[in-house]
Amino acid sequence: MAADVQWPNGWEGGRVRGHDAVRDYWTRQWSAIDPQVEPVAVTRRQDGRIAVDVIQTVRELDGALLNEGRIVHVYELRNSLISRIDIEGPGSGG
Repeated sequence: MAADVQWPNGWEGGRVRGHDAVRDYWTRQWSAIDPQVEPVAVTRRQDGRIAVDVIQTVRELDGALLNEGRIVHVYELRNSLISRIDIEGPGSGG
């Protein structure tokens, strides 16, 4: 990831920026919930971004299902590094 990566905070809302902020977000998220994504399709958009269709499953730490559905993670690259990710789809928060 680029040092100034912009990452969607799909769990709490908003965005985080930079390696430390992404690490802090992931640490908080994975200590409270168990989110999993399964890629099902990858396409390159005309603007050069990479769209990854995923099935997202979010569970409580005890395994109880919180949310499941299909969303799209859209990756923007700069110098072969992820510079931005957007989430598209129902309940994406991004």
